[in-house]
Amino acid sequence: MKPKYHETAGGVVIDASGSMLVLVRDIERGGRLVHEVRLPKGHIDSGETAEQAALREVEEESGYAGLEIIADLGVCHSTFTFRDRLNERDERYFLMRLTDPHRGAPRPTGHEEALFQPDWLEPAAAAVQLTYESEREFARRAIKIL
Repeated sequence: MKPKYHETAGGVVIDASGSMLVLVRDIERGGRLVHEVRLPKGHIDSGETAEQAALREVEEESGYAGLEIIADLGVCHSTFTFRDRLNERDERYFLMRLTDPHRGAPRPTGHEEALFQPDWLEPAAAAVQLTYESEREFARRAIKIL
C-alpha cells in the first residue's frame, strides 16, 4: 500500500520574556496513556500557504492569537505508522513571536483540536522536553536564531 502523504505547518512561539510555547497532553497510544509535550502544528488546508496554516494552527491548538512570523525554520520529513498505515509527512515550522507583551491566558478556541494545555518553558528546557525528535530539532533551530 502506498504511504499516505501530508504536509503540516506550525510555530515555535516565543513571548516577550523569551519563553517558548509548548502544548501538553496525556493521550492513549497503543493501549497506554502517554504524556506528550508538543509544538503547535496541523495540516495545511487546500488553498492555504504554509504561513497561513501555521498561524491558524497555533491559534486553534493553543488559544493564542496576535502572532507574527519572524523566520522560516525549514522543513523536516518524517515517516511513521499510524493506525496500521504508513504515513509520510513534511513538517514546516516558523519562528513566531507573540505580539502582545502581556501574554495573559489563552482564549478558548472552541476547536476540537484544542486538546492540549498550553505551557511556557525556557527554550533550552523545551528543546529537551519535547516528545518528538523532529520538534526538538525545530526548537534547536529557533534557539540558534534567537
